[in-house]
Amino acid sequence: MSRVALYSGSFDPLTQGHLDVIRQGVALFDRVVVAIGVHPGKAPWLSFDERVAVIRASCAAEGFASSVEVVSFDGLVVGAAREQGACAILRGLRDGSDFDYEMQMAGMNGTLAPGIRTVFLPSAPGLRHISGTLVRQIAALGGDVTAFAPAASVEALERAIKRRDKT
Repeated sequence: MSRVALYSGSFDPLTQGHLDVIRQGVALFDRVVVAIGVHPGKAPWLSFDERVAVIRASCAAEGFASSVEVVSFDGLVVGAAREQGACAILRGLRDGSDFDYEMQMAGMNGTLAPGIRTVFLPSAPGLRHISGTLVRQIAALGGDVTAFAPAASVEALERAIKRRDKT
């Protein structure tokens, strides 16, 4: 039986930090399901299809695309984990504030789905400062985000900015 882990987020955009968590997950589990949260009230920069394409291209460039599946979800993370047959939920930790929040979530998820473990994966030291929000802000102001996001993500952000500039 294969061991499946679920890694959820908006991935708007996929950052080097996200990719690091996926990379670590692939080393620990047989399959990592990247679950993109889709919420009708939110207006992401990148469409769902763009985010899927970026994740797949970035994982292919890293050489582990065959171990990664990309899906959408619109409910609870534990529901998505159950649906995918996951035994674990992956969560990346950058710093102490992430830890406090993620411990609360792990406790809640553990109560809702006792058979699904939360696995915390520390960010690599050179990636701890990266967040999707900061990457979007830097990109929107014309800054170079190539150090913070994979190439496919940078290209998708550039297209999104051009779309936003037209409106």
